[in-house]
Amino acid sequence: MILKESPDHHDADLVIRLYELRRDPVMRESRVAVNRTFWPKSAADVLALAAPDHPLNAPYRQIASYWEMVYGMVKHGVVHAEFMLESNGEGLFLLAKVEPYLREIRAVMPRAFVNAEWVATKTELGRETYGMYKARVAKALESR
Repeated sequence: MILKESPDHHDADLVIRLYELRRDPVMRESRVAVNRTFWPKSAADVLALAAPDHPLNAPYRQIASYWEMVYGMVKHGVVHAEFMLESNGEGLFLLAKVEPYLREIRAVMPRAFVNAEWVATKTELGRETYGMYKARVAKALESR
């Protein structure tokens, strides 16, 4: 992929719009539910969310698909990577929670987290941010 060399006003417009979407009341509730209560300890914990009757099914699908869309914009050069990641790393927090189980998850959902993983491994700020979140998730899981 070819990354944008520098941000411009279009990047600013997109980043502001993405922020506005994160403030939507349903999105905010979904983010709180998943970020605070979802601490998977196995691939089965993640895959259980696919059941329509799981209480976190809709919130998980909403935020996982949102961040995949956002990170797809980075991957495809629609928005400047570093500029966007300066204020949009939350999706890497979700990736850090599920990453230990990605191989098993992708056996069922082959495209799961491919854009988030790309951002976490192919951009400088993505690697830095992802490393911070991985450490935070590891510490939180030790106490659970």
